[in-house]
Amino acid sequence: MKFEVFKSKSGEFYFNLHAKNGQKILSSEGYSSKSGCLSGIESVRKNAASADNFEVHTSKDGSVYFTLKSPNGQVIGKSEMYQSKSGLSGGIESVQANAPSAPVVERED
Repeated sequence: MKFEVFKSKSGEFYFNLHAKNGQKILSSEGYSSKSGCLSGIESVRKNAASADNFEVHTSKDGSVYFTLKSPNGQVIGKSEMYQSKSGLSGGIESVQANAPSAPVVERED
């Protein structure tokens, strides 16, 4: 598992948390600076341990996804869409188990 940091064409920085198979598990909102983005990753590492920081949502088409929030309620990251709640639960468990020690790599575009 790894965090991938990248800069968008608009100049904002983002991170994605990828599983070992390369699948994206969690994505960030845009940050104006790289340091802000790296702070977001540290927040994921710190807040992923507590199940209370995960919130499950259902989209209009019935797919489910989760958000990871900081204690102040701010969304740190959002998952991809899952077709089943069991898949979603596996995604949350993976973030909880692996995010705290996942390395950070920079994507070069």
